[in-house]
Amino acid sequence: MFKTGSFESLSAPVVKSLNVSVRNRELIGVDLFAGAGGFSLAANNVGINIVAAVELNSKACETYAYNSLKLGKPTLYEKNLLSLSPDVLKANHFSDGKGCDILLGGPPCQGFSVHRIKDAGVDDPRNKLLLRYFEYVKHLQAKVFLMENVPGLLWPRHKPFLDALYRQGKKAGYQLHKPIVIDARDYGVPQRRKRVFVLGVRKDIKLDIVWPPQPTHGDAKACSANANLLPWSPASTVFSKPLSSVDENNRHMNHSQELIDVFKKTPINGGSRKDSGRILPCHGKHDGHTDVYGRIDPSEPGPTMTTACINPSKGRFVHPTEPHGITLRHAARFQTFPEDFIFKGGLIAAGVQIGNAVPVLLGEALLKAISDSLVYCEGI
Repeated sequence: MFKTGSFESLSAPVVKSLNVSVRNRELIGVDLFAGAGGFSLAANNVGINIVAAVELNSKACETYAYNSLKLGKPTLYEKNLLSLSPDVLKANHFSDGKGCDILLGGPPCQGFSVHRIKDAGVDDPRNKLLLRYFEYVKHLQAKVFLMENVPGLLWPRHKPFLDALYRQGKKAGYQLHKPIVIDARDYGVPQRRKRVFVLGVRKDIKLDIVWPPQPTHGDAKACSANANLLPWSPASTVFSKPLSSVDENNRHMNHSQELIDVFKKTPINGGSRKDSGRILPCHGKHDGHTDVYGRIDPSEPGPTMTTACINPSKGRFVHPTEPHGITLRHAARFQTFPEDFIFKGGLIAAGVQIGNAVPVLLGEALLKAISDSLVYCEGI
């Protein structure tokens, strides 16, 4: 048994296949809670055919549908997962005997967010979606599933949900690796972004896999110790390329003249609100969050792109040198989306979609490790 905080995992050692055979068909997958399509895009980029995606938010669906060709043209279900039966997906996409190879998805994480205080989120109805996700895994008999969520999922107050997930996994015949916290900057993403991933493998599937995959990037100390590592990608990579005037995501918030003046006084390349001299009445009682209204430091990996990443009042989201917040395109670059991936639904809705997405480069690194192991998995 492994221990993660107060949570007990049902993980076991990785087993190598004894009689391997090369896969002679493409891998087929399903993306639940698909959002704008970050996980789907990563899957498609490493050769996994996502045949179906489920997402409830209409504006995220608009984005997903607009970029459908880049995502491999999956069937998109604009449905609530609690009301959509997994029988529908099974009948529409797996009736020919081909099984689901990999099931993806990150159940809405607000109930588990580190920004929730005290016992907020314990009874959040969205947390039921965590268990509903596994009902799909079980019903579609996916060979592998990969679930993503925020680190707050591992807090002791949410232990009942993870315990239930792991109990159901064992009962249904799945081997669940212990939850791992992965920082996206360790895989080339230019931001500090920690998320929890849970990998599950059907017990009749034997994988030769290193999980999680070895990081490709690291800090200066790690790079000096390992010549194969590249330095973390700094935020400067996001701002070094000019923005296109015809890009509809080249938009930032409209700020008041007062805020624009504050940003002009904020030192470039990492200056904070306090450096600008802006003092609010509330700061007489406490100094506030130091990152709020702060500029991004281009020499370091950027801050975590949250659902409010285009709003400087919510974090260090001011342009490194200009007197305004970052644009949607900047935020999308932090999440390693390609330039021609367009987010729909308006400024605020697009920012939410970007903040909720799995960074494409991170998704590729994780899914390639899984895909490569399934290539040499007996019976695939």
